[in-house]
Amino acid sequence: MSSHFSPKFKDNFTERVLDVVLKIPKGKTMSYGEVAKAAGKAKAGRAVGRIMAQNKDKKIPCHRVIRSDGSLGGYNGLGASSKEKLLRSEGAIK
Repeated sequence: MSSHFSPKFKDNFTERVLDVVLKIPKGKTMSYGEVAKAAGKAKAGRAVGRIMAQNKDKKIPCHRVIRSDGSLGGYNGLGASSKEKLLRSEGAIK
């Protein structure tokens, strides 16, 4: 586990999700389901969506997490167009 997060989150699902997202390389994306599986709870994709919506730490590249149906979804309250612009600039989408 990453020591980046507060000790109160040690070994919980939120920390594991944020740790997975932190490691998504520039130019790549993962779906909510893929993040949930990598964090140890394969059926918790909806929870990943809530965690992404609540995260305000700009060091966590939440824009690299997309919906399991392939749609982009919003990003930090800025909407899908902001997310799309970031992903295009990183080469994750064309």
